[in-house]
Amino acid sequence: QPQLVESGGGLVQPGGSLRLSCAASGFTLDYYAIGWFRQAPGKDREGVSYISSSGGSTNYADSVKGRFTISRDNAKNTVYLQMNSLKPEDTAVYYCAAASTSYRSPYYPEAEHTYYYWGQGTQVTVSS
Repeated sequence: QPQLVESGGGLVQPGGSLRLSCAASGFTLDYYAIGWFRQAPGKDREGVSYISSSGGSTNYADSVKGRFTISRDNAKNTVYLQMNSLKPEDTAVYYCAAASTSYRSPYYPEAEHTYYYWGQGTQVTVSS
């Protein structure tokens, strides 16, 4: 059964770092772009970062550009989100999601409705 499992969330002080992992099982990420989304209390879910199935194309929301880095290890069927210089406004539940593409495509969609598989989310709290 296809599944995405996020891990790596937690409580961190402002300026700190966390690395989120998104492990896929039941399907191979060679055919899927991955997006990281987040939802803060009382706010809509927003896209944070995207990576193509090839790993060669990435994109970031303006609010995290220069602080977050998305990467993938297809051999491990896992995608990562390295988050540095964290701010209180980064506090949210972070979700990874998978969108079907061709094999190792350079394409990644940004429309949330194109993401078919979703993880359960991991809480990130940035507070002193």
